Amino acid sequence: MRDYFQPELTPDQLRAMSSLALAHMGDCVYEILVRGWLCAGGLEVNGNLHRETVQRVKAPAQALALDGILPLLDEQELGVVHRGRNANIHMIPKGASRGEYRKATALEALFGWLYLQRRTERLNALFDHIIRTQEAGEN
Repeated sequence: MRDYFQPELTPDQLRAMSSLALAHMGDCVYEILVRGWLCAGGLEVNGNLHRETVQRVKAPAQALALDGILPLLDEQELGVVHRGRNANIHMIPKGASRGEYRKATALEALFGWLYLQRRTERLNALFDHIIRTQEAGEN
């Protein structure tokens, strides 16, 4: 049976994927990481879960997250970030600047790219750094 949770792509298929397709995948990956972290952290009230998820996945928060992990990225990952940041974006959501949205798209492209390569250990390491940085900033 085919695994729909983690599709298998050849390196050529992955290279041919647009930045926006990678960001589309990464948007979901990043949100599921946030949701999993929040649920595991004991935030049980649905309204709080939703509100906290939105705060962490909106473009300004993702832009800050990208800034925090940039020094940790290797050359190939930086290439994906660069592609994502330069994607041809047509609509910017209210509450985000163009720059924040470009950075958020870059973060999502990176997370989508890593996910589609099945590099979950790297995803976890980067997400852990983001969460630890956010928690340190909140205190």
